[in-house]
Parts: sequence; structure tokens; C-alpha cells
Amino acid sequence: MAKKVVATLKTGTGKQFTKCIKMIKSEKTGAYMFKEAIVPNDHVNEFFK
Repeated sequence: MAKKVVATLKTGTGKQFTKCIKMIKSEKTGAYMFKEAIVPNDHVNEFFK
């Protein structure tokens, strides 16, 4: 089942999206958290601003 999903992402419309991971420092505790999102390739720079 997983092979079918992976193959669909590689050949279908999956190439139009990018998984982005950004590290954010919490203002309350000072600890670092990670924010993950799957965004269209056009909006990657906006995600990291």
C-alpha cells in the first residue's frame, strides 16, 4: 500500500509541493520547536519569512 502512495507522489502532482521544516524559538520557555508544513513550491520563501 505504501509503495502505491509514494509512486503517486513522484509521478502525479506531488512535485508541485515541498515539505518545509522551520525551527522556532518559544518566547515563553525559550525552547526550540519545529513547525512543519507542506506548501506549494511558489510559497516556500514566504513560509520561511
